[in-house]
Amino acid sequence: MNWVILIIAGLFEVGYTYSLGKTKEVSGSAIYAWYGIFVLCLIVSMVLLIKSVQGLPLGTAYAIWTGIGAVGTVIIGILVFKDPVSFWRLFFIGTLIASILGLKFVTGH
Repeated sequence: MNWVILIIAGLFEVGYTYSLGKTKEVSGSAIYAWYGIFVLCLIVSMVLLIKSVQGLPLGTAYAIWTGIGAVGTVIIGILVFKDPVSFWRLFFIGTLIASILGLKFVTGH
């Protein structure tokens, strides 16, 4: 169950980086809504990370949490915010995904 909680925490990390990106696109009162979503996602992500490390090694959980956030944010950046995409960018995202999976498999939990 701790792995599921950790994955959800990582997805909320992607949520707060997405909302951060949206604040660059809006103005007026809409920006405050995106700030609110940012804070909410940040809190949920941290609470779930704290919960997951109660049953997982801290270093592994943190590395996987940041990895999910990094990979998810790059994918959102490419698909939503039209960030540049290149072979090398995709290659290194692939190695990051392989590293995340590797950490999961070598952890005894």
